[in-house]
Amino acid sequence: MGNYNKGFVYFICLVSAMGGLLFGYDWVVIGGAKPFYELYFGIASSPLMQGVAMSTALVGCLIGAMVAGAMADKYGRKPLLLVAAVLFTVSALATGLFNDFVLFNVARFVGGIGIGVASALSPMYIAEISPVAVRGRLVSVNQLTIVLGILAAQIVNWQLAEPVPGDFTSEDILASWNGQMGWRWMFWVEAIPAMAFLLLACLIPESPRWQMLHGKADKAFETLSRIGGDGYAREEQESICRAAEQEQSETDGGGLRTLFSRKYTAVLTLGIVIAVFQQWCGTNVIFNYAQEIFSAAGYSVGDVLFNIVITGIANVLFTFVALYTVDHWGRRSLMLFGAGGLGLIYVVLGTCYHLHLTGFFMVVLVVAAIACYAMSLGPVTWVLLSELFPTRVRGVAMATCTFALWTGCTTLTFTFPALNSSLGSSGTFWLYAGICIAGLIFFLRRLPETKGKSLEEIEKMNF
Repeated sequence: MGNYNKGFVYFICLVSAMGGLLFGYDWVVIGGAKPFYELYFGIASSPLMQGVAMSTALVGCLIGAMVAGAMADKYGRKPLLLVAAVLFTVSALATGLFNDFVLFNVARFVGGIGIGVASALSPMYIAEISPVAVRGRLVSVNQLTIVLGILAAQIVNWQLAEPVPGDFTSEDILASWNGQMGWRWMFWVEAIPAMAFLLLACLIPESPRWQMLHGKADKAFETLSRIGGDGYAREEQESICRAAEQEQSETDGGGLRTLFSRKYTAVLTLGIVIAVFQQWCGTNVIFNYAQEIFSAAGYSVGDVLFNIVITGIANVLFTFVALYTVDHWGRRSLMLFGAGGLGLIYVVLGTCYHLHLTGFFMVVLVVAAIACYAMSLGPVTWVLLSELFPTRVRGVAMATCTFALWTGCTTLTFTFPALNSSLGSSGTFWLYAGICIAGLIFFLRRLPETKGKSLEEIEKMNF
């Protein structure tokens, strides 16, 4: 369908995708603040407390993802987006305000809940409101805003931090603007887009598919008419009703009990594998542990900061490539490309570490890995998760898969230092290469193509 109200559709999708922007910023900003708040709170020599500070938000992510689906199915998609906006705003202001380490972590935990809610709800909402022909592209906009948020955090951290002379001691850094105020402003900057998200989210409509399932057909028709006209609205409503009637006759309703029934075992397994693989493919450790990776490649601290920005720019540029390929090449093709491409790059990268090669070529390989991920596994994972499940269980299914994704992220983040220490950089990336090859084989056997199909048509597919 090409005759739709592009201005209206793009507006509501961009507003929803602001959840992704805040998700990306909140996730990465702590890395730039880390050297300064650790000195401020006196935890620079305590690996345990450092781990607590870095992981508090991840725990919040797990909880946010876990509760988002059931609440979104009960109360609607829009209210949960508003809740996420409030949580981001409160967390951004409070994290920079508190002088107590416990309260600092409470604020990070609140922001993590916001990330969990937004990461589950934003792509699902976009999928439910987008016309079939551009659904993949518009859901991928959510990934674009995530990487823009990551890049924004990297640039803000880089620009806010005043240069640290080489002869500065820890006491000098603690007494400097960086150690007292700079790290606070890194968090406070997030409050600006968070408040904008809160205001703009008040202007978007509820998901028409959710409205249809909750006896609000008139409001659903109004929203669908604004998207594509009365004819489009009638066709969509009929399709939603047919799918809902079939689901009603085959199940006892929505919720976790229905999702974990035998009927959905195959598609739920597929969704969880896709979600966990997006993390276990290893690319995100480059953002979380860039200093270790680039230092092992022979770069100084100053060069590492510059290289981190380079990776962020590559992440953004190749996510734009995904916007123009996901609805043309298809979801399955891009997932296969991403898994196979990353596996090959990691084999070469691991070999270079094994041979103790350093310099620019190592940066090229790291950027190539990020580029491959950004145009495939990064955005397409969210597209598939938002498409695969029936409307009746989509909220709780998206939450379950997002919970699995954040569990994968947490295990990836915590295991990298141990793997890097025991296996070395070469062995670690060879391990990630093996995971990517296993993912490639799984997708070849189990992943169908969903390009060009309506959400109701996907419901009827055999998984």
